[in-house]
Amino acid sequence: PGELGPIYGEKWRRSKTRDVKTIHQITDLIETLKKFPDSRRLVVTSWDPEDIDKVFVAPCHCFFKFFHAQGKLSLHLFQRSADVFLGVPFNIASYSLLLMMMAQATQLKAYEFVHTLSDTHLYSNHMEQAKLQLERTPRPLPRMILNPEIKNIFDFDYKDFTLEGYDPHPSIKAEVGI
Repeated sequence: PGELGPIYGEKWRRSKTRDVKTIHQITDLIETLKKFPDSRRLVVTSWDPEDIDKVFVAPCHCFFKFFHAQGKLSLHLFQRSADVFLGVPFNIASYSLLLMMMAQATQLKAYEFVHTLSDTHLYSNHMEQAKLQLERTPRPLPRMILNPEIKNIFDFDYKDFTLEGYDPHPSIKAEVGI
């Protein structure tokens, strides 16, 4: 209970190779962005065929790729399975924040988050909640502000994030579907 197995963070920061070395994909990505910002190899993957039977659920957001143009940094997320009501909004927010953090850590400007969804679904037990969500009038988007003093992505702490102008509707509860 509560354990996902070797997924996401472990793959991004402590991925083991066949010869028992450790790959830290996030650190490697930052170093490559700093030295070769136009590289087409700015990819982080969560998918490891060797571990698929060891995880609670196969990685839904399988890989993401950064790309740079004219000092602007963008992030493209490929999601193999997408729970439209609960998962996708969280993925949009968290990967957009990751883009902002990565841009600040590499002294680039955060530009665009691109999201590709495959096997996009709305669980049957989320129908009423989704209808309620669609009836709501959108409110102005809030603005995320990062502490500009933080230059290392691993130094961010909760207090380094400020969300301004957040005016949410009341939350809509729904059970996670797997």
